[in-house]
Amino acid sequence: MMNTLASTRPSATPGGALVVLQDVHKTYQMGAAEVHALAGVSISIPVGGFWAIMGPSGSGKSTMLNLLGCLDRPTRGRYVLNGENVDTLDDDALSEIRLRELGFIFQSFNLIPQLTVEENIELPLYYQGWEARRSADQAARLAAMVGLGDRLQHRPTELSGGQQQRVAVARALANDPSVLLADEPTGNLDSATGQQIMELFAELNGQGKTIILVTHEPHIADYAKTHLHMRDGVIDRLDGEA
Repeated sequence: MMNTLASTRPSATPGGALVVLQDVHKTYQMGAAEVHALAGVSISIPVGGFWAIMGPSGSGKSTMLNLLGCLDRPTRGRYVLNGENVDTLDDDALSEIRLRELGFIFQSFNLIPQLTVEENIELPLYYQGWEARRSADQAARLAAMVGLGDRLQHRPTELSGGQQQRVAVARALANDPSVLLADEPTGNLDSATGQQIMELFAELNGQGKTIILVTHEPHIADYAKTHLHMRDGVIDRLDGEA
């Protein structure tokens, strides 16, 4: 059992809307053709939500995750994150939002192999200008929380895939983000290890962390409280807690 995640930062009112998309469209120009990756998507995700975005290839789920992660902007529509309208921000402001509000977890872990577990976890804190001792204390706390307190000085190549993903989760939590975004977080893991990672997500959500994940695996989506099914750039179905 991991330790309790103690949040020290303010966020939207508990039970209120933390993530809001209003009539969001995303169009890409592919030569002479226009590709409508999103065609009028509206969602409202509350604080403490646990959403799984699902759909076939080309359905728009990856585009939605990129928009939610402030890695791209909508062509049209409104995106409000933790009370701030972010769809019109410039690149520098979007970078600041990503650093302050969002934690990312990827299928391929995206750890830096030359750095230790401690140093990988500390990366977001370095960019936020944390003092070294405080940063090291935070990394140690988070490593212990995900069951890797005795691996702080190990490098990624000395860890199993599941341990590497736990480091990635700890790194994503380092800045106490409002939202965790996970892109196929169990895609490179065996079934048993993937289950352990999803149980970790469920514990984090139980402590109040808002989680949005993209997956094509129904048994992974089952951990989420809400299932958003995409098809052809629109919401095909929304199941569970709205």
